[in-house]
Amino acid sequence: MSFLRTLSLIGVLVAMSAPSSIAQSSAGGSARIVLGGGCFWCLEAVYEEVRGVSEAVSGYSGGDLANPTYKQVISGRTGHAEVVEIHYDPAVVSLDTLLDVYFSIHDPTTVDRQGNDVGPQYRSIAFYASEAEKQAIEAAIARTAESGEYRGRIVTQVEPLVAFYPAEDYHQQYYELNGEQPYCSLVIAPKIAKFRKRFATLLK
Repeated sequence: MSFLRTLSLIGVLVAMSAPSSIAQSSAGGSARIVLGGGCFWCLEAVYEEVRGVSEAVSGYSGGDLANPTYKQVISGRTGHAEVVEIHYDPAVVSLDTLLDVYFSIHDPTTVDRQGNDVGPQYRSIAFYASEAEKQAIEAAIARTAESGEYRGRIVTQVEPLVAFYPAEDYHQQYYELNGEQPYCSLVIAPKIAKFRKRFATLLK
C-alpha cells in the first residue's frame, strides 16, 4: 500500500468504530460488470459519475478465500484483487463504453501495480459472467492496443467471475466522503478530471 493511501485510510479509521461485517451487495441495476484496476477507490469514484450507472461497489474478487477482509487482501496472499462491481442500465450506457472508460482511467500495461500501489491486489483484471461479456472485454483490449494510447503491452487479465465480496463500509463512496485526504486529491482527483474531459457526454 502506498504511503499516501495509508495516510488517507488512517484518517478515516481514527474517526470510526470497528468496520462492519461484509455482506453481499443488494444493489439494483439491470446489468453488472466487475473490474479491477488498482485502488478500488479510484474506479468507484469515476463510475459513480457515469450516466446510466446506478451504483459502483468497492470489493474483492479473484481469490480463493471466502469473505476476505481488507487486511487479508492487502497482504497480497489471498489472490484477490481490489475491484468495483458496476451496476448499470444497458439502455443508457453500453458495456463497450464502460470498458472504454475503464481502459482510460488506469494503466493496463503494468503488472501488479498502479503507480505507487504495488501488489497482486492492484492488478489490472476484468471479470466476465457470460461469453458475451468476455468477448466485449477482449474487444476493448484490442481497441485500446490499437489506439496507441499506451506504449507497453496490455496485461489485463480476463477471468470468469466466481464471486464478488463487497468491501467494508468505510471503503464505500470513499472519495465522496473523504475528498480532502491526500490520496484523494493527489491520485483520485486527476483520474476523475481525465474522465470528465474525455467522456464529458457521459456525465450524470
